[in-house]
Amino acid sequence: MSYFRLCSSLVIFLFSYVFIHFVMASKGKVRGISGQYPLVQNVTVTEGGTANLTCRVEYNDNTSLQWSNPAQQTLFFGDKKALRDNRIELVRATSSELTISISDVTLGDEGLYTCSLFTMPVRTAKAYLTVLGVPEKPEINGLTKPAMEGDHITLTCITQGSKPAADLRWFRNEKEVKGAKEVNASGKTFTVRSSLQLHVDRNDDGVAYTCRVDHVALAQAPQQATEVLEVHYAPRVEIIKSTTVPQEGQYLKLECFSRGNPSPDPVMWTKDGGDLPDLDRIIVEGRELTFTSLNKTDNGTYRCEASNHLGTSSAEYVLYVYDAPTTLPPSTTPPLHPILPDPTVQLSTHASDPTVTGSRDPNALGQHGTDHALIGGVVAVVVFVTLCLIIVLGRYLARHKGTYLTNEAKGADDAPDADTAIINAEGNHAHAEEKKEYFI
Repeated sequence: MSYFRLCSSLVIFLFSYVFIHFVMASKGKVRGISGQYPLVQNVTVTEGGTANLTCRVEYNDNTSLQWSNPAQQTLFFGDKKALRDNRIELVRATSSELTISISDVTLGDEGLYTCSLFTMPVRTAKAYLTVLGVPEKPEINGLTKPAMEGDHITLTCITQGSKPAADLRWFRNEKEVKGAKEVNASGKTFTVRSSLQLHVDRNDDGVAYTCRVDHVALAQAPQQATEVLEVHYAPRVEIIKSTTVPQEGQYLKLECFSRGNPSPDPVMWTKDGGDLPDLDRIIVEGRELTFTSLNKTDNGTYRCEASNHLGTSSAEYVLYVYDAPTTLPPSTTPPLHPILPDPTVQLSTHASDPTVTGSRDPNALGQHGTDHALIGGVVAVVVFVTLCLIIVLGRYLARHKGTYLTNEAKGADDAPDADTAIINAEGNHAHAEEKKEYFI
């Protein structure tokens, strides 16, 4: 009996041991199968750059990894190179990772790359390699040098080889202007054009027009092209004077400022439609006409004329020389009798003295300042007297304003007609005579 119990215990122990090992082995097998999946990531690289493709496995029981290209050609099987391409190199090969690099990438390298894990069954993962086409440096066409004022021209900017299609932007100096964009596919790349319409005027002379290429492959250094416009236009003339009110004996300079392209040089000065008088006081130097000492004979119309091959322009200046300011010299002989100052005389003197009037033109001053003051005083007195008369007349009329009842009207209120009213009035007169009293 004891032998039987011993055998039963031994059988139960062996059965439990086998069962436990079976369960543990099953758990480990499931864990290994579930963890043996390759992991990859998509890669983007610029044309001419280097792409790194990495395949990883979390749990691997020494199963081999393999990289294949879009044509399903094996590149590397573990650490063994399978394709003869000098651009493809092994970076890292372990039981859990296989990393390779492709240098000098071209647009033909773009596509799906496959990482394979040789389990039963074989497990795979795919990574897409995107290759960016770098746009070429832009070119600007359609510019004529020089352009003429009033011309209509079209500037065209072209760039090729971009993938995806590039964006073109126009700038007038530093300010962006809008152009018309056109995109054409050429194989795997794109050709992009942008046109800018211009109506040329003189303000465009010397302006820089820039075409800039924006692309994801040029994030660090965008490419651009610049053209500077040269515009030819007829001259415009303006005369600039050195003083506003020229006076006798003063210095005067007239400058003929002309702007044109080509530059209208030299300029020509005339007076009253003829040549300038040959005087030592008048000096012509380039664009400047100088009077060293003005006098009345210099009065007239001075004309400046400038021209180039596109046209002629002129400007005129009418010169009128004013009298020089005059001041009386101070008397050196003292007066025999003291003279009281006359306020009227002082007022007139201050009004006509150029030293008192400040910077006003002495010849443009009111030489009749005293007359104006006198007339103003007379007008003020007349107005004052008129107002006084109006006030007195108004008060007089206000005092004598009232209602007066004549004797003829007495009794008219009770009379039935006009005749009776007159008779009543006469009776009232009689009674009035009777009621008279006399005092001695």
